[in-house]
Amino acid sequence: MQSVSTIVFDLGGVLIDWNPSYVFHDHYFESKEKERFFFSEVCTADWNERQDSGYPVGKATQELVLQFPEWEKEIRDYYGLWANMLGGPITETVNVLKHLKSLNKYKIYSLTNWNDATFQIALARYDFLHWFDGIVVSGEEKCAKPHPEIYKRLIRRYQFNPVHAVFIDDRLSNVEGAAKFDFKTIHFQNAEQMKTELKKNGVEV
Repeated sequence: MQSVSTIVFDLGGVLIDWNPSYVFHDHYFESKEKERFFFSEVCTADWNERQDSGYPVGKATQELVLQFPEWEKEIRDYYGLWANMLGGPITETVNVLKHLKSLNKYKIYSLTNWNDATFQIALARYDFLHWFDGIVVSGEEKCAKPHPEIYKRLIRRYQFNPVHAVFIDDRLSNVEGAAKFDFKTIHFQNAEQMKTELKKNGVEV
């Protein structure tokens, strides 16, 4: 087994609990039908991912309001109340990160799909984001996982061999993208499962 010297974490869903339902909860919409329509036709996953790839949130919001004027309040609340979508750190995973950092044995990076403007909110809120040896943010790169280019930039910027690296992400498509560059990969489910798989790869947890 190739020894591991580098560990790469995703953020949302792995270290940080982020969910639009913290804003758009059961009592926000008048009906489940309206809620389903809003997320399937208005503020869609593809729309959110466009901003994660660096499209300005203000411009995206204004364009969508012009397209769906009857949904203006809801559309403006998406980024207007975005900070409330942060549920907090996923403590068990953050504890693993803290332990790995304390060993002074591994280089630890993050590769995250996150809009560059909203990422500043998280950066100010969570001290553990400053523990990383480096973070690559899709919004700053104008390129997001699982596009091959963002993995290339991560590897090139921090000068490591992915054969000696473990990549952790909660989205299978992102994990598969990393595997194409010969990362050892963990499709994150929970902290205990992650620890088990890190141990299998020879990482001290």
